[in-house]
Amino acid sequence: MHGFSYENHSSVSEFILLGFSRNFQINIILFNVFFFLYLSTLVGNGLIVTLIHLDSRLHTPMYFFLSVLSLLDMSYVTTTVPQMLVHLVCQKKTISYSGCVAQMYTFLVLGITEGWLFSVMAYDRYVAICHPLRYKVIMRPWLCGAMVVFCGLWGVSCSLIYTVFTMRLPYCGPNEINHFFCEVPAVLKLACADTSLNDRIDFILGFILLLIPLSFILASYVCIFATILRIRSAQGRLKAFSTCASHITVVTMFCGPAMFMYMNPGANASPERDKKLALFYNVISAFLNPIIYSLRNKDVKRAFLKVTGWGGATE
Repeated sequence: MHGFSYENHSSVSEFILLGFSRNFQINIILFNVFFFLYLSTLVGNGLIVTLIHLDSRLHTPMYFFLSVLSLLDMSYVTTTVPQMLVHLVCQKKTISYSGCVAQMYTFLVLGITEGWLFSVMAYDRYVAICHPLRYKVIMRPWLCGAMVVFCGLWGVSCSLIYTVFTMRLPYCGPNEINHFFCEVPAVLKLACADTSLNDRIDFILGFILLLIPLSFILASYVCIFATILRIRSAQGRLKAFSTCASHITVVTMFCGPAMFMYMNPGANASPERDKKLALFYNVISAFLNPIIYSLRNKDVKRAFLKVTGWGGATE
């Protein structure tokens, strides 16, 4: 229709990722900041996974889901940040066509899986607070495992649709992506064809993958807050609410920017704004997750003291 054949794919064999700045001094500062954030993310999330594995008191559905979230976060940042760090200090800022496809697909798989995992975690809090006596009966290990697999299958299948519809378009130059990794909206801007179908597909998938999990989360929390308000003691209400506060904070940080990015038509998007949004739900939220969960959580602190041997006096 547009006079392009599928052979045109080969006309661009690699892409150039422009990143944040062409100024070397600014890039060195950014390198140090992102290197610190990346290492902290790996250490923080790795510590949470290790503590949950080592402390039998943390072998509950809530902490199982938290360990899966930490593993997803470590994988999520590793998909984009190491390459971004290399590009900040090197002259060559290229990524091969196949490398771009692989990065795009992996990033989407992990991001979509994480979005659905948040709704599973909200359901877990709903059962714990609204049906505490039936919690262990309902949240059996096989169900927890099945729900995580379900989240993963959503990620794998929907990411395939996103990636295939993006990369089936002809890319015949220019090959400069105004972003720090191969994200769908940024890559689509380089297509030598009409992308209105992609904009519609991105909006529909964004609706399914962001608004449906958010609706589940909202429904869970409406029931949770109704139950919390019926608790007689102020201390009981505070304890019930504090187990939800971390989850609400993390969901807001991740889903807000992601919704803004993927449900906005491509023509209206600003590359600089898109980069900041992507930084937020890719790097910042993964860095803050272990801090938010551990600072507000007595069980995680107790497990840390026990494992390090610093908590001998408190046991």
